[in-house]
Amino acid sequence: MFVYLDNSATTKPRESVIKEMNLMLSQDYANPSSLHRMGLNVEKKIKKSRDVISNYLKIKSSELFFTSGGTESNNIAIQGIIEANKNKGRHIISSKIEHPSVLNILKNYEMKGFNITYLDVDEYGIINIDQLEEFLNEDTILISIMMANNEVGSIQPIDEIKKIINKKKFKTLLHVDGIQALGKIDFNIKKLGIDSFSFSGHKIYGPKGIGGLYIREGLNIKPILFGGNQEKGIRSGTENTPGIIGLYKSIEKLINNDKEENNNIRELKHYFVDKIKENIDNIKINSLLNEKYAPHIVNISFLNTRGEVLLHFLENDNIYVSTGSACSSKNDRLSHVLKAMNLDRLEIESAIRFSFSIYNTKEQIDYVIERLKLRIEEIRDIMMR
Repeated sequence: MFVYLDNSATTKPRESVIKEMNLMLSQDYANPSSLHRMGLNVEKKIKKSRDVISNYLKIKSSELFFTSGGTESNNIAIQGIIEANKNKGRHIISSKIEHPSVLNILKNYEMKGFNITYLDVDEYGIINIDQLEEFLNEDTILISIMMANNEVGSIQPIDEIKKIINKKKFKTLLHVDGIQALGKIDFNIKKLGIDSFSFSGHKIYGPKGIGGLYIREGLNIKPILFGGNQEKGIRSGTENTPGIIGLYKSIEKLINNDKEENNNIRELKHYFVDKIKENIDNIKINSLLNEKYAPHIVNISFLNTRGEVLLHFLENDNIYVSTGSACSSKNDRLSHVLKAMNLDRLEIESAIRFSFSIYNTKEQIDYVIERLKLRIEEIRDIMMR
C-alpha cells in the first residue's frame, strides 16, 4: 500500500487542475501581454482566475498579485514594506517559529542594523501575546506572523495582534504568512485587518511554482523585482499562465468543498492519534487536537527512536512522512519550532510530522499504524541494546 502523509510539504494536484494546466500548455500557451487574439484570450483567463480567487478570499481583485510561490510572496511583502517604511522606524516583530522564508529575510535585515524581536511561544506553539504588547512601540514598522505553523499546526491569534496595534494607535503594518492556513482554516482577511497575506498553490492541491499575495489597497510597497511591470509593477516577469489557471482551479474546488474536506481530514487525524495512543507507548504528542490547531497537521515524538531513521524505515513500507519543514529539514537536524516550544533534544530528535489530505483513508491509517508499531519496536530494540 502507498500512503503519503507529507501534505504540509506539498499536496497531490487535483485531476481538474492537471487537466486545465495541460490545456494551457498545449493550446492557450500565448503570452498574455501579446496584443493578438491568442494573447488576449489568455489575459481573459487570468482575469477570471484573479476574480474567482479574490472572491474566495473576500478581497478586491485589484488587491491580489500572482507570484512564484509562498517564499516569493513573503519576500515581496516583508521586504517591500520595510523598504517603503524604513525611514519611519527600524523595529520589526516576528516569532521564533516562523518559516525559513520569513526568518532568513529578517536575519538579512538584522545585519543591516534593524532591530528584530522574535516572540517566544508556549508549549503549544502559540505566541506570547503579552510579550508582543510589551515590545510593540512607535518604532515598530512591521509585525510578521504566520497564521498556522507548518510543523505543529498551531494557529496564531491574528485578531488579538491587530487589536493591540489598534489600541496603541500605532501605524505598524501586519503581514501574515497564510501558506498553511488557506483552504484549511476559516478566516476573513478584511475583518482581521491584515495588510498583506501570502499563500501558495501546491499546499492546496494546485501546482508548484505559483502563489498569491494580498496587498491591502492603498498600502505602499516597494517592488523587489524589476522588469516589464506585470502585476502592476509589484511582481515583474512573464505570468506563469498554466500555474495561475491551476491555482484558480484548485481554489474553485475549495469554494463549496473546503469545510467538508477539512472536517473529514480532522476526523481522520483524530482517528490516527487515537490509534497511536492505543498501539504505541512512550510518545509525546506535540500538537493539540482542538480548533486552535490546523486540521491537517499532527507532530508526535516517539521517544527512544530517531525521527530520521523512522522516516526511512517507513519509506521502505511505502509510507511518506516528514521530520519537519521540507525547506529546512536537510540543513538543520533540530527543528527550530520544537526548540522554541521547549522540547528537549531527545523529544526533538524523535519527532515526526504527519500531515493529511483529501486522498487519505482510514484503511491507509490502519496500515500506517501497523507498520509504525513494528518499525518503532525494531528501532527501540536496536537503540536500547
